[in-house]
Amino acid sequence: MNVVAPRQARLIVEVIFDFVCPWCYLGVHRLSLLQMRRPDLAIQLVWWPFLLNPDMPRGGMSRMDYALRKFGGEDRARRLFKAIRDVGAADGLQFEFDRIRRTPSSIDAHRLIRFAESSAVAEALVLSIFRAYFHDGADIGKHEVLVSLAAQTGLDRRTVSEFLASDEAIECVHSDNLQAHRLGINGVPCFVIDQSRAIAGAQEPEVLEKLCDLVKAESPADVWST
Repeated sequence: MNVVAPRQARLIVEVIFDFVCPWCYLGVHRLSLLQMRRPDLAIQLVWWPFLLNPDMPRGGMSRMDYALRKFGGEDRARRLFKAIRDVGAADGLQFEFDRIRRTPSSIDAHRLIRFAESSAVAEALVLSIFRAYFHDGADIGKHEVLVSLAAQTGLDRRTVSEFLASDEAIECVHSDNLQAHRLGINGVPCFVIDQSRAIAGAQEPEVLEKLCDLVKAESPADVWST
């Protein structure tokens, strides 16, 4: 006898982001809030790298030098960071920019997420890396920092260390970054929902929710299995 039961269709949300972008942290945080509030959406996340600083040395650079190059000076950077800090506080996120001493290359962090996706801990690790950088001021360009964060999510410390010590997936990160630019993505975060709708910026959970509901309404009926 065949038993027919509904199987909920997964809603694929592709997240294009960079770890050194505070707006990306806020956007991913808000997406997580939506997932907790609406588990019925059955969101499946796919992570894509976007390199805001593709020419950043692998060892990173001092925060002061970066602020001068990126913002024209520390004073202007502080004004911008205050605005971000205020928005984040309203969402329960605490940005501690003064703790950051070095701006890292984010390539290895993106490589690590690619490695972690097969272990179903990628989302937790993404949020952990964001928090380590923007709250704790950790240098997320250092392998020992990334290994420790990965181990806290349940990944094997030695396996992660060996992966990061290799050159595996470096070219993939650069290729994915170029592909994002070819698709016309020039700002992050960007969320692509079921390859049919895209929205950029650290959107409020309510905005993401409406877009997800719209995509589900436009999609074929849920798949049924026997």
